[in-house]
Amino acid sequence: QRQLVESGGGLAQAGGSLRLSCAASGRTFSGYDMGWFRQAPGKEREFVAKISWSGGNTYYADSVKGRFTISRDNAKNTVYLQMNNLKSEDTAVYYCAVRSDYSGSGSDEREYRTWGQGTQVTVSS
Repeated sequence: QRQLVESGGGLAQAGGSLRLSCAASGRTFSGYDMGWFRQAPGKEREFVAKISWSGGNTYYADSVKGRFTISRDNAKNTVYLQMNNLKSEDTAVYYCAVRSDYSGSGSDEREYRTWGQGTQVTVSS
């Protein structure tokens, strides 16, 4: 059974950087789009970024565009989220997921089936 494990979260200062990793075990996910989502306290989970199976196509939420970069290494079965110029509003639990529904843009969490357990990112101002 495919499992996803996020890591790399922690405490950062505003303006700082963090790099999240999402490692898959079990079956490979190299043939699937992958996404990052986040959920802040008291808020619904929201889309952050998506990357196509080849890595050639990426898509970002407006709130992170220009600051975050999603990438993947299919040989390592790992997806990354480089987060620069962090803001306090980036504080959330970050989740990676495997996309299973390709009917939409890839920004809806309902298009994703397999999820990791999440990693906490806290940005202090």
